[in-house]
Amino acid sequence: MHRQKSILSFFQKPSPATQHSVSDDPTCGGGGLRSTVKEGCINNDASTHSVERNVPKPVDDVRGVDTPPEKVPRRVLPSNFKAAESAGGASSLFSSIMHKFVKVDRSPECSGERSRENVAPLGDASKCSSFEASSSVPRLKRVLEDEMAFTENKVSLFSTNKRMKMLQDRVRGEKKEVNEETKFEWLEPSRIRDANRRRPDDPLYDRKTLYIPTDVFKKMSASQKQYWSVKSEYMDVVLFFKVGKFYELYELDAELGHKELDWKMTMSGVGKCRQVGISESGIDDAVQKLLARGYKVGRIEQLETSDQAKARGANTIIPRKLVQVLTPSTASEGNLGPDPVHLLAIKEVKMELEKCSTVYGFAFVDCAALRFWVGSISDDASCAALGALLMQVSPKEVIYDSKGLSREAQQALRKYTLTGSTAVQLNPLPQEMGDADACGVKNMIESSGYFRGSSESWKSAVDGLTESGIALSALGELINHLSRLKLEDVLKNGDIHPYKVYSGCLRIDGQTMVNLEIFNNSFDGAPSGTLYKFLDNCVSPTGKRLLRNWICHPLKDIGSINNRLDVVDEFTANSEIMQITGQYLHKLPDLERLLGRIKSTVQSSAYLLPALLGKKVLKQRVKSFVQLVKGFRSGIDLLLAVQKESNMTRLLCKLCKLPILVGKSGLELFLSQFEAAIDSDFPDYQNHDVTEDNAEVLTILIDLFIEKATEWSEVIHTISCLDVLRSFAISASLSAGSMARPVIFPESKSTIQNQETNGPMLKIRGLWHPFAVAADGQLPVPNDLLLGEATSSSFYPRSLLLTGPNMGGKSTLLRATCLAVIFAQLGCYVPCETCELSLVDTIFTRLGSSDRIMTGESTFLVECTEAASVLQNATQDSLVILDELGRGTSTFDGYAIAYSVFRHMVERVKCRMLFATHYHPLTKEFSSHPRVTLKHMACAFKSRYDQEPGGCDQDLVFLYRLAEGACPESYGLQVALMAGIPKQVVETASVAAQAMKSSIGENFKSSELRSEFSSLHEEWFKTLVSISQVVDDDKAMFEEEDVSDMLICLSHEIKSSCPVAQVKATR
Repeated sequence: MHRQKSILSFFQKPSPATQHSVSDDPTCGGGGLRSTVKEGCINNDASTHSVERNVPKPVDDVRGVDTPPEKVPRRVLPSNFKAAESAGGASSLFSSIMHKFVKVDRSPECSGERSRENVAPLGDASKCSSFEASSSVPRLKRVLEDEMAFTENKVSLFSTNKRMKMLQDRVRGEKKEVNEETKFEWLEPSRIRDANRRRPDDPLYDRKTLYIPTDVFKKMSASQKQYWSVKSEYMDVVLFFKVGKFYELYELDAELGHKELDWKMTMSGVGKCRQVGISESGIDDAVQKLLARGYKVGRIEQLETSDQAKARGANTIIPRKLVQVLTPSTASEGNLGPDPVHLLAIKEVKMELEKCSTVYGFAFVDCAALRFWVGSISDDASCAALGALLMQVSPKEVIYDSKGLSREAQQALRKYTLTGSTAVQLNPLPQEMGDADACGVKNMIESSGYFRGSSESWKSAVDGLTESGIALSALGELINHLSRLKLEDVLKNGDIHPYKVYSGCLRIDGQTMVNLEIFNNSFDGAPSGTLYKFLDNCVSPTGKRLLRNWICHPLKDIGSINNRLDVVDEFTANSEIMQITGQYLHKLPDLERLLGRIKSTVQSSAYLLPALLGKKVLKQRVKSFVQLVKGFRSGIDLLLAVQKESNMTRLLCKLCKLPILVGKSGLELFLSQFEAAIDSDFPDYQNHDVTEDNAEVLTILIDLFIEKATEWSEVIHTISCLDVLRSFAISASLSAGSMARPVIFPESKSTIQNQETNGPMLKIRGLWHPFAVAADGQLPVPNDLLLGEATSSSFYPRSLLLTGPNMGGKSTLLRATCLAVIFAQLGCYVPCETCELSLVDTIFTRLGSSDRIMTGESTFLVECTEAASVLQNATQDSLVILDELGRGTSTFDGYAIAYSVFRHMVERVKCRMLFATHYHPLTKEFSSHPRVTLKHMACAFKSRYDQEPGGCDQDLVFLYRLAEGACPESYGLQVALMAGIPKQVVETASVAAQAMKSSIGENFKSSELRSEFSSLHEEWFKTLVSISQVVDDDKAMFEEEDVSDMLICLSHEIKSSCPVAQVKATR
């Protein structure tokens, strides 16, 4: 305080007489003004010479910066001020810091080499005209501008001030950020290129690589070269660069870190560029956050410490290496959740076939479970099979050849990856990376030792495929991608299996899964209100994944279906075993992923990692192995408890292969040895510090444990089956409506010679939609449904023509029918009172009205595409659901298409079919058809009395009940009123509707005639006429035996249709 007061004593306000003159009087101060120093006006003492040495020759501006703690306005000294001296001639206390209060002129006249005569005194406007303008600028801003000016000339007058040092760093950082924009000009969007110097607008542009000019790269420092040599090959990856105890992101990645993680960006790091960073302790959380937001993250690690590098030489550079690249689709640790995490590779080849014009080879991997699948599938232009694959696999990321995939296939990728609530990454590969021939892939697998840890040979997995060559090409794409991500351990130790999309199961294509809301609802893509959500009462993560797999592949074998149903019955009848099973299941970790994680460590490259990172990996490995052993202990205890129930064990053995649990060769004794070893060597495994001896012991234990990997996988599968079947039993027990065990019959068989026909049938009583329950818990109205023959002597139509009002429940009935079939062939109870059906081979659906703007498909094109798939692939044992076909185009075109498609399905395919329509002339057209039954969703009108006198309206009431016959109309005007359309508008529409019915109705007069003589009767008549012409024609090419056969076939067809007509007549 005394020092500050002594300084302030020299701040004196100059008098008006001396303000514009040059004087040596110390009273010539500048109250609140700035002064410039004229060299001739300052004594040649030590302090003055120090000022001259610190002032640069070409200088812009220098201003004072020190601010006393007291809030006293600073007074800047006049140019003629002379420091007072003590009586002894020594310099005063203020003389040593006087230079900080000196104003140096910024005017052009005062710049450059200047003598003392060229420096103007305070207030000399002729010499320093910029003074008055600058005095109004805020002080801190002037300080920062001054510092930038001095920094450019490499001179700092404020180097002695510690507080100003912080401002200097800030200013330099901001200034460098501006300057560095040109330093990394090859990163600018207008100049960036890939490794082959292609611009982003080039079709072959590779966004994964970066071109760095050769001359620029040569001038980089060693650490810069380490970073940019890796980054130039991984532009699609966020790269963390290890520097000491920190991980840093640079340039484009720094922008991303600033945006996504809210990290402060500075100018430093490798090559003095933009950078953000975090300490070692926070890197794992940062990586998980970026992965959760869909980014790929890599880590460039130091292979040795700074001390180790210095020991090799004073100027030795610390070696670094990219050791890890994590992606959302290859993550194996962290909070993955129970859902499968798949990375899918697809390859397409056009084939010259009539129906199957395209073959897709595919391969996908679950890195967390260490499992690969490879396969191929034939498809047509509708991409229905490709859609089924995408819905079954539900990949997090899809990689494909950017030029090798057709437009239809790319549209299917976008369509089926937009159905869920989370976005799927579509990753097109450059053409050179996508070219992987089968022979080259085989050689690569053999030479690299991939899949050596698989329980099944990779050759046997591939050789059994229909198109093994295209499947191998897709597998090659997947291998190259994983190798780039540094996942060699996954490739060498992974299990590989063949994958068949449809083989041996009820076929449900991708569009049908979307229409029936199997996994995602149509509202927001979430799992609520879906088949999966209704059946998912599983406890273990492995059970949830197996449930999803079962739903994608319902069974077509009656024995397997009944085996599942028997276990469900046992769970339902024995609540005690259901409770005990649930208690054990709650103790289980994700055994499948833990086993995969441990298998990947066999001959792992983790020992080649840096000491610190390698130690961390080994510590995590200890935790995973102990969790796996303890988890299998709970799993084996569960199976031992189940084995006490002899009936359950007998039923379970029909479904799963149970390994030997007890005895000398049993898994129970084998597992106890590992438990003893863990208690001995890793008692505190959560906080255990891994040493070299511990690492060796762990390696031996893992190798011994993995020897029985096949048996452990069998244990996991058995536990998962128990979990899923227990979930089925819970769904049946807790259901709000009635649930019944289905009765399954074989697929249809026709024997004309014996005059016996066992055609497809579906008989359900009390059917209700399982997840269309109202918000108040009210169940949907149950309905009875009969399609196909019931007995050998009674025949029923297989096709149902359904009409009814809008919002009357038609679509709900259609969906409920399909879901009932899926429930039955899953081996689960059906939401109904009774259910009998013959096996269904395929479910086809054409539901709703929507376009696909993202894939360039209009509403009518979507309708026709789905209908084409039905017409080309449906068989007699299929179940077909068509809802309002033809409404996406004009009335006449739409009616014509609906008529022709329905007739083809009825008279040619002859499958079980529900056809909902608002084209009421169709009901007249097929009312007498022996293979069609007419029904409608019932409704009624309720009188409503208004406040106005004489006003009486009727409200339309939906009964949601399936009734006999056709509905007279669709009551669209009443629904329009319910929707809020003004009454006068609806009245105008009513008048227009009557006029249109009278005029256009004439065009449908021919349909009225079909009420007594159907198109099938017409076909029979034409056949008889043609036969009579053949008999009368002497030159006919047909023999009499051929004519007789034709008559017999026609007679049999008429007889088979007569019971149908009789049944319809009695209703």
